[in-house]
Amino acid sequence: MSQKSSRLAVAEALIPYCVALSISDPSSVDIMKTLNETTSYKKRGILEKAGWATPLGASEPNRALAESCLNAIENKT
Repeated sequence: MSQKSSRLAVAEALIPYCVALSISDPSSVDIMKTLNETTSYKKRGILEKAGWATPLGASEPNRALAESCLNAIENKT
């Protein structure tokens, strides 16, 4: 239970990083268009593939970050 709580806390702390990447990425317009046109269960994968949910120094995307960031991006637009 504490491991899950830690992962969620890390994800929450990194949401601003992910949102900033979504704004500064040169492919942002295309990725956002794809996110808006796809079904909800594929959106996390698109965000992960874009690299927005991969923290600095990590080799793989953080699933909890991807989900939290996606929620933040969708609520922002």
